[in-house]
Amino acid sequence: MTPHAPLIIDIAGTRLDAADRRRLAHPLVGGLILFARNWQDRAQLTALCRSIKRLRPDLLVSVDHEGGRVQRFRTDGFTHLPPMRALGELWLQDDRTGPGSGALRATQAATACGYVLGAELRACGVDLSVTPVLDLDHGGSAVIGDRAFARDARVVSLLAKSLMHGLLQSGMANCGKHFPGHGFVQADSHTDLPVDRRSLKAILADDALPYQWLNNTLSAVMPAHVVYPRVDALPAGFSPRWLGEVLRGQLGFGGAVFSDDLSMAGARRLGDREVSHNEAAVAALNAGCDLVLLCNQSLQGGAALDALIDGLTEAQLKGRWEPAERSEERRRALLPRTPAPDWDELMVSGDYMHALGLVP
Repeated sequence: MTPHAPLIIDIAGTRLDAADRRRLAHPLVGGLILFARNWQDRAQLTALCRSIKRLRPDLLVSVDHEGGRVQRFRTDGFTHLPPMRALGELWLQDDRTGPGSGALRATQAATACGYVLGAELRACGVDLSVTPVLDLDHGGSAVIGDRAFARDARVVSLLAKSLMHGLLQSGMANCGKHFPGHGFVQADSHTDLPVDRRSLKAILADDALPYQWLNNTLSAVMPAHVVYPRVDALPAGFSPRWLGEVLRGQLGFGGAVFSDDLSMAGARRLGDREVSHNEAAVAALNAGCDLVLLCNQSLQGGAALDALIDGLTEAQLKGRWEPAERSEERRRALLPRTPAPDWDELMVSGDYMHALGLVP
């Protein structure tokens, strides 16, 4: 079996230090996720990504860069992308050409957003943006809010598919989140453990529909740190039933599964007990995740990152975790397969300028 590198970690600053290099060189580390603190300008970001790839070309460089309030890089030429709700609102705005014209313009705009998003990131060396949000906008979730395209699963699916088409045009994969749906609950899983008491039938008929309709388009999926007690007592990202039986079995998804950030409150309680980062990582991997994220732990010296690397090494040696057969293949499939564009050449390319003109 090919050795698998399931850990996605973070770094504290705008360049790699010795501790970062040591962690990123570890064979269980498969990539990192960038934040606004890792950004100074395009030249710095490009140099940072190049230094990461020189260390290990197979490392996956990712970022949460959706548009709206979740966009890590906003200056030095990066396009300010709209929140996804703006595309859902455009869907409803028919013009004089007749019914459905708003939907057509919205899908066109979504593809343009995806292309601009992916092309700009790739020109700086970033491999993957963890997007799109597939949650439905039920109106009560502040943490989701305008990150969602719409309330209607059909609209969400078609706009997300259009955005993913734009990402594909730029050479970037995608990651739909937060399976099977975070939009119905009000609590924020960053600070709490939300509970959604609907039945499996109700969820599959509504919030989870985008994952069914897009199962051959999604490159990756990120489950929610939400408990659905009528399905399983464990949050979705730690549930073999949700990940194995429902997502892979019933919905037919074959791509990579990321855990959401294991430092979030929603990931620190499994059943009736508090768990460590290491326990959470092993539980997520054994439940069916291919990759696990631990974010914002480098800021205090990175002791939690080192503990996770050491703990997962021990878990593997003692047989408490064994990589799934295709996990490493799924991780590597998220890496771009085409050369990244040069920023200056991108700015004057016809495809980019056309797409930029269609971004709302």
